[in-house]
Amino acid sequence: MIADFSLEGVRRTVFGRGAAAKLSHEVELLGGGPVLVVVDPNVLQAGVAEPALTGLEDAGLEYKVYSDLTREPEPSEADAAAELGKSLGAKVVVGVGGGSALDLAKAAAALINNPGSAVDYVGLDLLKEPAQPSIMLPSTAGTGSEVTFTAVFTRRSDKFKGGMNGRLLYPHTALLDPMLTVTCPPYISAVVGMDALTHAMEAYTSLAATPVSDMNALRAIELIGGNLAQAVAHGENLEARENMLLGSYLAGLALAQAGVGAVHAMAYPLGAFFDIPHGEANAVLLPYVLAFNLMACPDRFADMAYALSEMPDDLTTRDAAEMCLSEVILLSQDIGIPANLDELNVPKSEVPAMAQKAMTVARPIANNPRKVAAEDLEAIYHEAFEG
Repeated sequence: MIADFSLEGVRRTVFGRGAAAKLSHEVELLGGGPVLVVVDPNVLQAGVAEPALTGLEDAGLEYKVYSDLTREPEPSEADAAAELGKSLGAKVVVGVGGGSALDLAKAAAALINNPGSAVDYVGLDLLKEPAQPSIMLPSTAGTGSEVTFTAVFTRRSDKFKGGMNGRLLYPHTALLDPMLTVTCPPYISAVVGMDALTHAMEAYTSLAATPVSDMNALRAIELIGGNLAQAVAHGENLEARENMLLGSYLAGLALAQAGVGAVHAMAYPLGAFFDIPHGEANAVLLPYVLAFNLMACPDRFADMAYALSEMPDDLTTRDAAEMCLSEVILLSQDIGIPANLDELNVPKSEVPAMAQKAMTVARPIANNPRKVAAEDLEAIYHEAFEG
């Protein structure tokens, strides 16, 4: 029996080399400007956003750039971006960059049409009015933020990490140009690539998985497994970059459809307590949570093994499931992911507090294929210190 499910999400996807230059056309399809463009400052400085911005200028579309954002944005940064959008009378909001820039753009688009501040909408489905139409241009292949209904923030003052979530946050258009990812540095490419793999694997093993999320997740695992090492080792390899961007996109769709699990719940405290980037936290924790979850769904782990890499035909389900874990560890080692939490300078004394905080990340905990309690999370964190 197929479980009941419903689907919604990003309304339009445009994929291809040079797609960023089509931004003005996509804006005009939505009725034209003015346009608020939220851009990661490093992406802006590197000139990665230039094709998109030049296209807006050539089309005579009024726009303003907001780039005063940090690596893991505070809610106040979304408020500031929204205020700029309101003063401009922005009809469309564009995000260019990694997950933080895209999340901030989604939040600003929502706050233009909803009163109050970003902190007022941290939770699920708290927005009352639809966001302004938004267009997302990812410059990394990993976060999947271009197709999700989440905008994540970090409040450093009280060590809180959480987000605005809900159907009214979905972007209108995902504009996917592999050329924007070519200059992404090797380590960042590695970390965000493992972030995308985490999305796909957690979606595939989620208790909320559907036939559609399964399809997207397995294809994402196949694309990432076959291309991430090449994208890290040879950043100019356009075929690898193209496949990684498609894999990240499909993993994002799977995430949006099925949710994620304990890796994400455990990564949130690492970001909130120690300002560790979300993708890096996911990448380090993934093998340890997979090892904990394997016994709950070995058949699903076996499926992921065959998607991730070539496997002998005569493996038992259990053997294939264990090979999945081995392949993830080997890939992490090959691309330079830290092997344990010691390498991230996380103090062991914070394990109990992190476990308690992770247990409050309710939906990922509920989605995890193996039931978890705080003591389980403490044990996984300790395993992640020992490597």
